[in-house]
Amino acid sequence: MSSKLSLSLGFGPNPRSQPILDGTVQPEGIELACSEVGAGELFHRQLTHQEFDVSEMSISSLLLITAQGNSPWVAVPIFTTRTFYGTQTIVRRDAGIEQPSDLKGKRVGVNEYQQTAALWARGFFQHEYGIAPTDVEWFMERTEEYSHQGATGFEPPPGVRMSHIPAESSMGQMMVEGSLDAIYHYFWGSAGGMNRSTIDLFHHDGMRMLFPDTEAESTRYYEKTGVFPFNHTVILRRSIYEAHPWVARNLLEAFEAAKQRSYAAARALAQPYLATGLLPPAARSATATDLFPYGMAANREVVELAARYSHEQGLTPREVAVEEVFAATLLDS
Repeated sequence: MSSKLSLSLGFGPNPRSQPILDGTVQPEGIELACSEVGAGELFHRQLTHQEFDVSEMSISSLLLITAQGNSPWVAVPIFTTRTFYGTQTIVRRDAGIEQPSDLKGKRVGVNEYQQTAALWARGFFQHEYGIAPTDVEWFMERTEEYSHQGATGFEPPPGVRMSHIPAESSMGQMMVEGSLDAIYHYFWGSAGGMNRSTIDLFHHDGMRMLFPDTEAESTRYYEKTGVFPFNHTVILRRSIYEAHPWVARNLLEAFEAAKQRSYAAARALAQPYLATGLLPPAARSATATDLFPYGMAANREVVELAARYSHEQGLTPREVAVEEVFAATLLDS
């Protein structure tokens, strides 16, 4: 039996997913019609119009719609992107922010309050440095037209002060003008109405990183918590899953095969450097480490932490259980 599904993945090219997009790896029994769409646009289209059978999705938005009941999606435990949110916070040099505690009372920009990057960053600052979401004033770049909040029904939690940045401005512009003091995670470039900022604040004389050594702060957090935050998972239309439960597992296996193919290519590139000693022998074990594990066994605790933060921050009315979000047939994966 063969099923033809439409598939869209954001943030391309992702080397771990690229073999799926280019057809090098194909899920058994499934014919994929692939396209690449920017993540912000993709999530908006899926949340609003449910255009694709399979796609990446913000875990934060998925938790919101799952908490409301009758979600049209089931998640497959494929976690396509990870980074340490909060450690890359940008601040104005003249904002009086020398350490995290100085963020209290400041004006902080965010692309989308409910997005996963913001969820993790708020959790990071609250649990590592005691900065609660109610301790700062929020400015959201996405207008109501492009925001996901219309599709998820999100409203700012009680006590959270949040304003929309005018459509004619942006987070980058407000930082340069001094109308913002900090940005927890800065998306900029060419996402049109989704992310309007075009100013490279990372190399702007008036800005600096809150953590001068972002890698050291990320390492400290990882060594302390063991958490490598993810922001996207993969969703499958519930009606397809209920009719053909095997589709979820075949997708998981295909994405795993694609990831392993990308790892093999990376190891092949590293081999001459290992052989000549330009990379130390310890690098061999590093190249064999899977920092992007799929399946529930390796990720349940991180998913549960995201759900805990979502409820703690007032995005969801309760702590959503893993079993509500992910395909039942893959809970043992």
